[in-house]
Amino acid sequence: MAGKIDRWEGEPVSSLSGVGAGGVRERQLHKLGIYTVGDLVYHFPRSYQDRGDVRAVSEETDGEAHSYVLTVVTAPTVTTVRRGMTLLKFRAADEGGTAEITFFNQHYLKNTFPVGSRFRFYGRAVRERGGVKLSSPSFEPYTGGDMAGLLPVYPTTAGMTQKMISSLIKKAVEKVLPEVTDHLPDELRERRGLATLRYALSGIHFPEDEEMLDRARRRLIYDEFFLFAVRMRMAKEQRSERRAERFRRVDMKPYTDSLGYELTGAQKRAIGNIIDDLCGHGLPEGNIPMCRIVVGDVGCGKTAVAAAAAYVAAKNGKQTVLMAPTDILARQHYAELSRSLSPLGMNVTLLVGSLGAKEKRLSLAECRGVGAPRADLVIGTHALIEEGVAFDDIGLVITDEQHRFGAMQRAALSEKGGEGVHTLVMSATPIPRTLSLLMFGDLDVSIIDEMPKGRQIVDTFVVNESYRQRLWAFMRKQVNEGHQVYVVCPAVGDEDDGEDGEGEGGTELKRAVEYARQLSEEVFPDIAVGFVHGKMKGADKDAAMRGFAEGKIKILVSTTVIEVGVNVPNATLMIVENAERFGLSQLHQLRGRVGRGQAKSYCVLVSDAAGEGTPARERLLTMKREHDGFRIADRDLALRGPGDFLPQNGVIRQSGSLGFTLARADDEEGMERLKTAFADASDLLASDPTLAGHAALRRKIRDADFGENTIS
Repeated sequence: MAGKIDRWEGEPVSSLSGVGAGGVRERQLHKLGIYTVGDLVYHFPRSYQDRGDVRAVSEETDGEAHSYVLTVVTAPTVTTVRRGMTLLKFRAADEGGTAEITFFNQHYLKNTFPVGSRFRFYGRAVRERGGVKLSSPSFEPYTGGDMAGLLPVYPTTAGMTQKMISSLIKKAVEKVLPEVTDHLPDELRERRGLATLRYALSGIHFPEDEEMLDRARRRLIYDEFFLFAVRMRMAKEQRSERRAERFRRVDMKPYTDSLGYELTGAQKRAIGNIIDDLCGHGLPEGNIPMCRIVVGDVGCGKTAVAAAAAYVAAKNGKQTVLMAPTDILARQHYAELSRSLSPLGMNVTLLVGSLGAKEKRLSLAECRGVGAPRADLVIGTHALIEEGVAFDDIGLVITDEQHRFGAMQRAALSEKGGEGVHTLVMSATPIPRTLSLLMFGDLDVSIIDEMPKGRQIVDTFVVNESYRQRLWAFMRKQVNEGHQVYVVCPAVGDEDDGEDGEGEGGTELKRAVEYARQLSEEVFPDIAVGFVHGKMKGADKDAAMRGFAEGKIKILVSTTVIEVGVNVPNATLMIVENAERFGLSQLHQLRGRVGRGQAKSYCVLVSDAAGEGTPARERLLTMKREHDGFRIADRDLALRGPGDFLPQNGVIRQSGSLGFTLARADDEEGMERLKTAFADASDLLASDPTLAGHAALRRKIRDADFGENTIS
């Protein structure tokens, strides 16, 4: 059955040999969001290594990674260069020459390479001072004959090597492939020239050649787009059948007068859209519940739009609940909205997990309106959806940074208000207009494409490693002037990049934990340096962010966990390490963390892989030239395809929806593929709205659990 390969019906991953229930391996897999055998099958490679392209050491290097079949000629030695850093070195040769091989912080490999043994090494060879060097290459014993050419590289976690996870995935694929039933209708699959699901799953993990890999990717990318499109269309159709209480129109002048500034035209349009939704567009049969997303650039004023919606709800006697992804962002919203709405007679309440017992009791009482004045607007985090939290009369639910929440979490919040609750979601990620019409197929879209007057431009620079000392001096200058600095790294620790430990073009990755230690102990021992990343406990993460927001931490080293939502006006410098690893829209979000106060602000993109004429450099120079988030998004779409704008694996695993794990790697044809999938979904649902005649597809959509009542 097709359901056998899905997380929602699959066997526990502990059923595989080598994964004991409750054991270390099972816990490691759970960290990757893998709970069932089906999850392993859909844990797709993040890249591939073409190890069949074997070169001789004597050949001229071209900056690309290649394979080298070498014999070890000197015994490995280990030296400690500083605390926390070891180097393992030895020499290996072929008929054409000798290479020096170095591994960083992998001293445990010392006995792996005895003199005389042969290995196939894979990495980027560099010529220095007349010699050839390979740094932290991938390797495998050379057996000759038909060794695999294309090797998958999977996302891993601490303690789990590529060999371990590859072995488990092989077991899982062999277990489920004989039972796979294709959920795509044969007529549609054949018309689009797509491979069967069985072929695609085999080909994505074990490609015999580039052609097989391409066919597998085409089918699986189409699958992800098509299933997403079917869900969108069905959800919107079901929403149109529900009814909500129609709000009466109210005088908005008291609210706009209280702001102290003029709303932009785009903000006024968005507020108008929301009021029309809440007040029913004059429909005689009652009001369809609002389900609208407000999309706008960092600093465009989405919060003022959300506050206007809450004001309308309050004037209609209804409560509004606003859920933010982090404690610090919820507190920022509470401070800002209390200032603007309390003078208008609205009672604004905060409910977050870090409240003391007395404060929490008061907040819960205000939510219910029992024993305390009823809250008109409740602002909080996941604490809002905890058991025991009740409200008096919710009319409007708002989620901020909507992509940070799973569908189940958003549904749980909406359930607090019942079937007829109005929903508003906000996103600070500019989406290309053509893509937004497809991606938000179940939502009405308001785009805020104007910035308030006076918003400063953040000067952006692209530099390489040769600027390191000057960069550190500039960081110190900013701190000495009373400002603060963000440093963003692409990885948390050694485990984040599998076995190779390298970025694009063989550059060494900056890792948040190690780099924060280096800055704190070696570079800025007199300056408060902190770090934060997504693998930290929530309380520790909030404490670090709060320390930075309060100015106690001067330099914050982070992963992209700070990409959205944090407002620290005193931060004036954003440094992004290994900037080639990020998409343009993501870089724009990071840059938006600075330039929020009055002081001049800067963004520095550091990359050794962005050499003259490379695609990476062209991307980064786009950031230097361009500051409009929507134009950057359009450029990102052209360069990278639609994958960066669609839900990604980390969010999906939590929400129970399908994973756009392949779309990120899609080429320039991605947008056309997305449009095709949406057109096919519309055609299919026009002839079979409930999928009654397509049982396998119906089961796939149902089991994916995109949210409440997608299909029953």
